[in-house]
Amino acid sequence: MASLGQGARVLVLSKERIESVFPHIVDSGYSISSPESSEYNCIAWAAEDTEKFWWPDNLNISYWPLEIPREETTEAFVRAFEMLGYSCCEDASCEEGYEKIAIYADSSSKPTHMARQLNSGHWTSKLGELEDVEHDLDAFKNSDYGDVHMIMKRPKEPKQ
Repeated sequence: MASLGQGARVLVLSKERIESVFPHIVDSGYSISSPESSEYNCIAWAAEDTEKFWWPDNLNISYWPLEIPREETTEAFVRAFEMLGYSCCEDASCEEGYEKIAIYADSSSKPTHMARQLNSGHWTSKLGELEDVEHDLDAFKNSDYGDVHMIMKRPKEPKQ
């Protein structure tokens, strides 16, 4: 009987953890796109920052833009991403010339997660301290992440 190499075992364990926390992600299809890391979270990943952990905590432990109140509200998250050039929009479809992000929130409208749209139209997320994954927008349905609460977009930077 052939045994799995260390990398393959880690990937199987990672997939098992992801699928146990987010059962709908299997139905919607997903792929792991980078290894686990505690250096950054989903908010930072949406902001394309892999150097800091973003969260509006009261103790000033995590990074949060100084100009934005440290509140776990959709308004604070929207304002933080407005500083990055995003504005609210209604449509999550892939739009030529724009980058989009999605803010997920629980039933009380408290932000729980963020995702960033890729050029392919799929979405990418950092799953807590787990891996980054590529997924469909509704991959987190029936999970603690709640539902998509807000879509924002900004013009893409011209390629140099």
